[in-house]
Amino acid sequence: MTTVIGKRYTKFQLLLNMAGILLLMVICNNAVAQGEGVAPLGYRPHDTTLVKNYYTTTPRAAAKGTAISLPFFEDFTSTNFFPDTNTWQDRQVYINNNMAVAPISRGVATFDALDASGLPYEKSNKNVVRYCDSLTSQPIDLSTYTPGDSLYLSFFYQPQGAGFDPQPNDSLMLYFRRASSTSPWVRVWRVAGSVLEPFKQVMIPITDTNYFNSEFRFRFVNKASINNTDDNWNIDYIRLSAGRNINDTAVQDVAFTKEPTQMLNDYTFMPYQQYIANAAGERASQFETAVRNNNTNPVTIDYGYTSREFFSNTPLSSGNNNAGIGSNAENGVSFPVYTNTVSQPAPNSIVTFENKFYLRNTADTGPVDNDTIRGYQHFYNYLAYDDGTAEKSYYLNLFSTLPGKIAIEHRLNVPDTLKGIAIYFGRQVPLAYQKYFSVTVYSDIAFGGGSDNILYQEDFFVPAYLHQNAFWYYKFAQPVILPAGNFYIGTIQPALGSSDSLYFGLDVNRTADNHVYYNVISEWKKSGIQGALMIRPLFGEFFPSVVNGPVSQQRGKWDVVPNPATDKIKLNFNISQGGGAAYKVTDVQGRTLLYGTTQAGEWIDIQELQPGVYFVHLDMNGQNSTPTKIIKL
Repeated sequence: MTTVIGKRYTKFQLLLNMAGILLLMVICNNAVAQGEGVAPLGYRPHDTTLVKNYYTTTPRAAAKGTAISLPFFEDFTSTNFFPDTNTWQDRQVYINNNMAVAPISRGVATFDALDASGLPYEKSNKNVVRYCDSLTSQPIDLSTYTPGDSLYLSFFYQPQGAGFDPQPNDSLMLYFRRASSTSPWVRVWRVAGSVLEPFKQVMIPITDTNYFNSEFRFRFVNKASINNTDDNWNIDYIRLSAGRNINDTAVQDVAFTKEPTQMLNDYTFMPYQQYIANAAGERASQFETAVRNNNTNPVTIDYGYTSREFFSNTPLSSGNNNAGIGSNAENGVSFPVYTNTVSQPAPNSIVTFENKFYLRNTADTGPVDNDTIRGYQHFYNYLAYDDGTAEKSYYLNLFSTLPGKIAIEHRLNVPDTLKGIAIYFGRQVPLAYQKYFSVTVYSDIAFGGGSDNILYQEDFFVPAYLHQNAFWYYKFAQPVILPAGNFYIGTIQPALGSSDSLYFGLDVNRTADNHVYYNVISEWKKSGIQGALMIRPLFGEFFPSVVNGPVSQQRGKWDVVPNPATDKIKLNFNISQGGGAAYKVTDVQGRTLLYGTTQAGEWIDIQELQPGVYFVHLDMNGQNSTPTKIIKL
C-alpha cells in the first residue's frame, strides 16, 4: 500500500510505468481493438440470505400444492426474486422489474442461462446449446371442463429485453401436461431467438381431452447457446380461463410499467448530510414513471403520491392529478419532487424517504396490485449513480503491456472522509479471484485540460462475489479526507499480469456514462457505453461485517469436519471481528457446486453432491483462504 502523496512508489507502480515504455515496441503490431466492452452479467447475485435459505430449506421444485381453480392469472407484480410457490412449482426464473422493455405491467419472469442460485448452468463447457430455465405451474383443476368450454391460455413474451438477445438456434417453448404415464409433456408452442422486439401476445387453445383432468399443468422452457450470451426472454401477463376465443386479446387493465425515478437529479443514493447541504441543487424537478393502458378504449386516470420518512413515519408530501391515455398506449407520468426534509440526524445516520405512487380508473377491471408502486430514496454512507441492479457487465479491452484504468467522477457538497469503496463484480469464467487491481482516488485526471493528481492509491486488492447486496466492500488502510468539490475514484488493472478484463456490474437502466472515464493507451477517454458503472465510494462509518481489505499473506486457520463426510460438514474458523464467512464448494475442475454464507461450526448440507473429491473455499473478512480438500462418501 502507498499513499502516493509525494514521490513514494511501490513495485506495483514501477511495473505500471515500465509498461508504458513497452507500448512503443508492440503498439504497431497489435491488431486487437482496445477500449471498452459489454458482456453478460454471468450471475444473478441475490441477497445471500435468500440464497442460503434456498439451499437449506427449499427443494429444487416446490411441493405440489392444492390444485388451482380457474381463472388463472399472473403478472409477476412482486418484490421477490423467485416465483410465488402458491402458483409455481420451480424457481429457476428471475422475477424482476428491470430486465424488460415496456412490459404489459410492472414485473416479468426472465429466462436466461442462469440457474435458480444465479450461477450459469454450464460453468466450464461454454460451447453448448442446452435447456435452461423452466417455469411450471402448480396443478390446475380442469376436470369439470370440456373442449366445448373454450379454454385459452394467453401470455406475452419478449426476446432480449434489457439483456442480450437469444440466438436463432435458441428458443422459448411452452409445454402442456396431459394424463399420460409415458409421455405426459407435449410441446404446444415454440419461437426462435431474435433481437429485441415489443411484447407479443400468444393465444393457445386447450382442446385435447387428455388435458381435462385435475392435474393439468403448463411449463415454459428456454434453450440457450451458452457460448454467446445470457439469451434473455421475458414473460408477462399469463391468463387461463374458459369462455375465451382466438380474438380475446384485450387486457382490461391500467398498470404501472416502470420503476419510479429517484428524487435526486444526478445521484441515486448519497449521504444525507451531503444532500441537506445543497438540497435544491441535488433534487430533480420530477419523479417519473410510466403507465400503460391495455384497454382497447382511451381512459382517464387519476394518479397521485404520498411520501413519508420511513423510520420516523414523518409525513413529507402528497399530491394528485389526472391524465388521459390512448388505447393500448404507454404514457409517461410525473409527480413534482417535494422540498420537504427531516431534521438533520446524527452524522452518517440512515434516512429513507418512502414515495408511494398510485393510480385509479373506474374502467379498470384488471388486478389492483399493479396500480400501486413504491419507490425508496435511501440516504446512506455512499455515493451512487446506479440503482442497485446490474443487467450487464462492463470491462476494458486491454493491451497486455499497458495498465487499464477507470475513473468515475463524483462531487461533495461539504468535506467528508472517504473510508473505502464498494464494487459490484460481474462473473467471469474462470472466476477472477486472483486478478489483482488497485483502487485510486484522484482530485483531477488528465482529460479536458486537467492533469492526473493522485490523492491516494491502495494496491493488491482481488475481486470477490456473493456479499451484501451483491457489492463487495473494501476498507482503505488509511482514510482519505476530501474537501468539497469534485473527485474521482476508480481502479487500475496492472499490465504484464493476469488482471486484464475484470468485469464490473453495469446498470443499463441508468444514464451515468457522462461521469465515467477509461484509459487503456495512456490517454483518458470518456466512456461511450450507456449505463452506470457500479463502483461506489464509501464515507463515514464503516461496517466491519462487510470489510474486504488487501490480500493478506497471513491466511486464517480453519478446517472442515467431518472429513470424509456423508451428508453434512461444518467449517471451524475464527474471525477476530466475529460474524460469518462466505464459502463455496467446487469440484476438481473448479466448477462451483454450492456456495453461501456460514457461521463457525454451522452445518452445511452436502447431500446433493455425488461421492468424490471436492474443494472447500472460505473467505474470512474478505481474505481468500487456501482451499481444503474433502471427500464425499
